[in-house]
Formats: sequence, C-alpha cells, structure tokens
Amino acid sequence: MTDFDFYQLARDIKRWGRELGFQQVGITDTDLSAHEPGLQHWLEQGYQGQMQWMAEHGNKRTRPAELVPGTARVICVRMDYLPGDTEQIKVLKNPTQAYVSRYALGRDYHKLIRKRLAQLGQKIEAALPEGLRPQGEQQNRAFVDSAPVLERPLADKAGLGWTGKHTLILNSEAGSWFFLGELFTYLPLPVDTSEQPNRCGECTACLKVCPTDAFPTPYTLDARRCISYLTIEHKGSIPEEFREPMGNRVFGCDDCQAICPWNKYAKPTAETDFLPRHSLDSADLTTLFQWSEAQFLNNTEGSAIRRIGYERWQRNLAIGLGNAPSDVRIQQALQAQLGQVSPTVDEHIEWALAQQNDPRKRRKRKIKAPPNSG
Repeated sequence: MTDFDFYQLARDIKRWGRELGFQQVGITDTDLSAHEPGLQHWLEQGYQGQMQWMAEHGNKRTRPAELVPGTARVICVRMDYLPGDTEQIKVLKNPTQAYVSRYALGRDYHKLIRKRLAQLGQKIEAALPEGLRPQGEQQNRAFVDSAPVLERPLADKAGLGWTGKHTLILNSEAGSWFFLGELFTYLPLPVDTSEQPNRCGECTACLKVCPTDAFPTPYTLDARRCISYLTIEHKGSIPEEFREPMGNRVFGCDDCQAICPWNKYAKPTAETDFLPRHSLDSADLTTLFQWSEAQFLNNTEGSAIRRIGYERWQRNLAIGLGNAPSDVRIQQALQAQLGQVSPTVDEHIEWALAQQNDPRKRRKRKIKAPPNSG
C-alpha cells in the first residue's frame, strides 16, 4: 500500500462526494473511546426511553472496527435537506395547521443517501489497483442512521462541524439543517485534522426554547421528554404532561434548530426529493386526521413518516387537534374517529375532546414557538 497515493485518493473522494450531491466530505479514524463513558452514563440514566437498541450491540457504536471488521477509516458526509420557503415559524404559530419536521416533508433520506454513498464506494474501488481492491472481510460499507454508529461524534471528528448544546452537529457555514452519512472503509486514508471549534459560546437559546425541557444539561438530551422522540419513537400513550407543550407538532420538532443563530447560514436544499409532498409543509390538522389508513399509506409512500404507522399518526394528530382553538368541526372530526383505530388513539381523542370543551383553556391556549431568528 505504501506506493499508492492515498492523499490524492482522499482529494478525489471529496470531489466525487461533491459531484454526488454532498455538501461536505470529511475523513476520520475510528477512535471513539472518549465517547464511551458519556454514552454509558446516558444509557444508565434511561435517557434512551423505549429505544432499547441504543443499549444493544455492545461496544460496536464506539468501535467501528467491531461493527465492520477491518474498518480503518470512516468517510463522513453531510447533505442539506431544508426546503426553501416552508414558513416553519408561521406554521408553528398557526394552531390549526400540522407541523411536520422539515426533514420529513419529502422522500425518505435513508435510501437516497445510502445509494449515493454506495456510488462513492464504487468510485473508490474503481480507482484502486488490483492489489488494493477489497478482499475477504475488507469492504466499503455505507450507513445512514440505520446501524449502531455514533454518527455525530464521527462527523465532529471528521471536521463537518461541532456538537451543539442541543446535541446536533453545527457548521459555521451551513447551520444544522443537514443529514449525515458514513462510509466505513478498510483503506488507510489520511484523516482530516481541521475539526471545527465549538462556537456555541454562552448561547443557550436551543435549551430554553425546548417546549418540554428535554435538556437536563447542555449537550445532553433526555429523549423521554423530546417531542421528536414522543411523536416518532414512543409507542403507546403519550404522557399527559407533554400533550399541551406539543402544540401542533405531529411528527418531530425543530424548535432547537429554528432558533439557533447559526442557521441563518443554512442554505436551501438542491435535492428535489426533499421538497414537500402532499402539502405537508402547510396541511391542516383536520385534513390529515381524516385520512383513512389507505390514504395514509398511499400519501406517505417513500416517506420517513410511514415508519410510525397509522396508529401513532392518528394519536399525534389527535393531540394537535386538542391543542387547537375550540371548533365544532374539529370536535366532529374527533368524534367521527372514535372506535376506528385503537384504544390508544381513542384515549387521545377523548383527551382532545375534553380540551376542546374546556372553557378555561379554550381562549388561553397558545402554542410556544421559537421566534424567527432569521
């Protein structure tokens, strides 16, 4: 391997990555030992909630070479996903509209990014002389939020940004509205040493704006209190203490990103697959709640939303309707769905009807939304 120019290959990889639609490519080693104590403490606190897979697979999350034997480097990429002009703050402040996290408005990112990473891997292999091409356990393997991979620490080490107090990766030129992906490789590529310094400073806007106080300390997320977790990962009944703070957020929550000053540098995505489908960027809660299961499956085909299933979709929407201003049409829509899906959905519908009919809350309810930090 000593005669091969891995420095040129690394430069080529970054160029190929940009040609494939990634805004940035970085290369890092596999040493994540510094993150093992923090991950273990996080799990011991139970902050993972029902996401039991976070505690599975032993040390494979922090030891990439145990997940894919022979891994020597991790090629990290980021891809912008924020659609332009989605008026997220306006939607958050309209209690009759449904807020869907901006990453889920279009097609599911997993397949798109994994396919591009696979293409990057093919380009790498095609550039290698016969003696360096994968043999035996050697391989270039792509991951996109689908395996025990600590993608954010890897992205941080690879120079894609720094870890913000909200635990997301921030980039000084692009904010945080981007997806991450990884390509594990056996090749001894030169690593990037230009890690971005943490530039959060004294700012705590992301912590303060969280509707459910999901950050016990800076850089620590208690998923059990996070609206993204509650609306997507949490199965069964959502604790009542979180229902009013959820407002009209029915799939995910972007508040900690929306308020971040660094996101004034975010650029709209150039990927048409990430653009809104079925008017999900401005749909009425009632309209979505009246979808049949067949309509839900049809309208969310190829979308990240489909993974939560119809029951959780209806559960989340019922909470949104309960938080909306009192309206006879909303009450009729809620009544019409009683007994149609499951006892869990019925429980949330009953709660929503009680909210709708409570005169003490009818005129006072306001949705907490981050100010436009634009």
